[in-house]
Amino acid sequence: MRIDKFLWCIRAFKTRSIAAANCKAEKVWVNGELIKASREVKLGDTIKIRKGPIHFSFKCLQFPTSRVGAKLVSTFVLDVTEKEELDKLERMRLQASMDRPRGLGRPTKKDRRELDDFFDIFDDEEF
Repeated sequence: MRIDKFLWCIRAFKTRSIAAANCKAEKVWVNGELIKASREVKLGDTIKIRKGPIHFSFKCLQFPTSRVGAKLVSTFVLDVTEKEELDKLERMRLQASMDRPRGLGRPTKKDRRELDDFFDIFDDEEF
């Protein structure tokens, strides 16, 4: 099976053309070698994908006949991503959530209730 089709089938990329573009951009390795999108994958091959600063690694167990559901991906590949890479991903997720300042965007229900209570104080007073 071609590497671009395999990566699309196991949901590593959203489309097959994106998978092929990543192969062309030298972001995919098979057994430590940079490869083209037309490279055939064999059982037992280790596939390494770079998405941003993170390097994901998979070991090929079986070939899917077509794109599989997210729950079935584990039957076709074994995730062998290093712990340091997963920690890096978790730090990036935490940092992204902490960067958003409070009050930016739509008010929450709690914020709206506090605003309503605040303006009700002024409605009750007579000037």
